[in-house]
Order: sequence, then C-alpha cells, then structure tokens
Amino acid sequence: MSSTIGQGVQALVVAAGRGLRFGGALPKQYGRLAGRPVLRHAVEALLRHPGVDGVRVVIHPDDRELYEAATAGLALADPVAGGATRADSVRSGLEALVPVAPRCVLVHDGARPLVDPDLVSRVLAALDDHAGAVPAVPVADTLKRAAGDGTVAETVARAGLWRAQTPQGFHFQRLLAVHRGRPAGLEPTDDAQLLELAGEPVVLVPGSEDNIKITHDGDLARAERMLQGPAGEIRVGTGFDVHAFAAGDHVWLGGLRIAHDRGLAGHSDADVALHALTDAVLGAIGAADIGHHFPPSDPQWRGAASDRFLAHAAGLVAARGGAVVHVDLTIVCERPKIGPHRAAMVARIAGILGIAPDRVSVKATTTEGLGFTGRREGIAAQAVATVRLP
Repeated sequence: MSSTIGQGVQALVVAAGRGLRFGGALPKQYGRLAGRPVLRHAVEALLRHPGVDGVRVVIHPDDRELYEAATAGLALADPVAGGATRADSVRSGLEALVPVAPRCVLVHDGARPLVDPDLVSRVLAALDDHAGAVPAVPVADTLKRAAGDGTVAETVARAGLWRAQTPQGFHFQRLLAVHRGRPAGLEPTDDAQLLELAGEPVVLVPGSEDNIKITHDGDLARAERMLQGPAGEIRVGTGFDVHAFAAGDHVWLGGLRIAHDRGLAGHSDADVALHALTDAVLGAIGAADIGHHFPPSDPQWRGAASDRFLAHAAGLVAARGGAVVHVDLTIVCERPKIGPHRAAMVARIAGILGIAPDRVSVKATTTEGLGFTGRREGIAAQAVATVRLP
C-alpha cells in the first residue's frame, strides 16, 4: 500500500455545475441513480476508501437544499460555495482545506458516481513519486476533426491519446499554488492542466471504462445497468416491532414527533416504525437485527433518535455497493391517527434512506379493537425492504 495513504488525504467533490438533466430544472449531479442521487454515490465511494481522511463538496449556492437531501446522514463538513467556473469552484474548495493542511488532495467530479476503490488506490499510490496523477483510459476509436461545415477535415492519429477521468490526485500545496497563480482568462479543462502548464510532469494511471460521467439521460440508464451488473441480486427483508404505551405527551413515529396523550416505552426514542424498517433493511443483507447493532444494554443509545439506526442500516447496504430500492411500512394502532402524518412520514423516511419518496410506502391499520393494539396498550409496526446488491 502506498505510503501516501493515511498521511492526510482530503477529497474535493466538485458539484457546482448547472448542467441540467433531460432539459429540466434538476442539475445532473442530483439526478436519481438506483434510487439515490448521483452525487451521493460519488461521495460515498470516496468516504468508504480507507486512504481518504475526509470529503468536502463544492456546490452551487442555489443547491443547498438539494445537497442536504442528497447527503443526509453522511459525515461531511459544511459544503463550499462554488464559483462561476469549474476552476473557480476548485480554487474555493482548496482554500477551504487550507486549515486542514492535507498532504494530498483528490479532485473528483460529482457526476461520476461509479468510481471504484482500486482506481482511487492507484491514484494515491502514484502521488508517492509524482506531484499529480490522472486516471485515464486509452482512446480506442478513430478520431476525426470536423470542418466548419461538418465535413471531415482530417483524421487524427490516436497513438498516445488518453481520456482523462477523475478523481485526479495532487500534492495539496502544489495544486493550491498553481490555482492561486492561474493567469487571468485561462480556463483549464481539468486541474492537471495547470500543473502541466507549470512544467511539472503529471503521471497517467489506469482508469476504468466503468467510471463514466453522467452527462445525458442515457448515461443514467447505462449507470443503472452497470450497478445492477450481470450478477445483480434483489433481496427482501422483513421487520416487526412493538412498543407499549407509557406516560408522556407525544410519540415518535416514522421519524416524526406526534402529539399524543401517551408516550411509548423504550430504551431509545421508541420509534416503532423506524425500528421495524431498520430490521427489514438489515434482514435483506443478512446483518442480524437492530439489537445486535444498538444493544439496549448500552447506555449511549438511551433516548437516541431512531433515524440514526435506519441510516446505519442503509449505510451498510451502500458499503456493499448496493441500494435500498423500496420500503413498505404498516403501522398498527388505534391512536394516534396516521393519515394526517402519512406524507410527512414518507418524506422523512425517504430522506433518511436517500431514496425518492415514491420508493417509500406508509400504511396504517387497526385490529378492530382486538389484541393489545385494539386495547390501546401499544403500537406495532411491520416493514418490508427491497434491496439491490451487485
């Protein structure tokens, strides 16, 4: 393993562009891929790498709400406001990292969701001997240069030509210096170009044909197929939980605080709905149950918000390269009435899982006065989670 790894590596994910998907109002980095925003895939890939100590995202100032929804539950520092151009945005991100003073920095496009850990490792390893490293793939197609009228002006020799990708890696202080010294009017197409213009060699390392950049709507469909893979697997898990009523003036259900004449007894916040969902997600990947990960005997979970449990389960799915495709929740109780809160619950659960609201179903029923829920002694919930694994 490279000696660079573990010696202060920060990653900048540049997501300040305004390229719009399908000609609509949603920037491409926030488009949905396997139920989660493209940007979340890119950020999580870097967060999971053992050689990356932290990730900072550069966003357009108008996209703060989209960013918060896309990265909910991830351990990230505050985003950095981008500039008018990509180079301006990278410069802003680098300046924000000055207090951290990392040895090396990775600069990655927020619209590249499928970067794999081996590619990141190759870039980091190359920084032991070079100031900059760029993952790239050789050009295989014949290249034509067009004339102004659209006819072929010439055939371009492809020998020695490569297609550059990200994340590109650099010694932090050197990249910061060339960005600070960038001549007015120069708009580099990538960060390596600035080092090249400064006369410093930048090494190419093997990239990946799978490391595509989402540019058109067809790219999303292609990326979706790649995530599923030829050996893609759909799994289903179920969850069930019960909590008894206790003294109190509210209950937590589906991540919402709902006023009620009773509370729910439990070691955490006793959110029976999120507990059932957590067990369903864990069950889909064979990861035991909620009590295994958050034992009630551990005092640190006393009164804990249950959204942490569900986010943890979703994170375990993501760590395996998978995605939560759909969840279906049924809450069983006589009171409180769930209908007035259903839409808010759907939105809250979708936000915790990082999936679209139309992938979340929340239903409610009673037992017609029968059993402990019918006697209003407590609330039960059952859930089903569908997960796609590569």
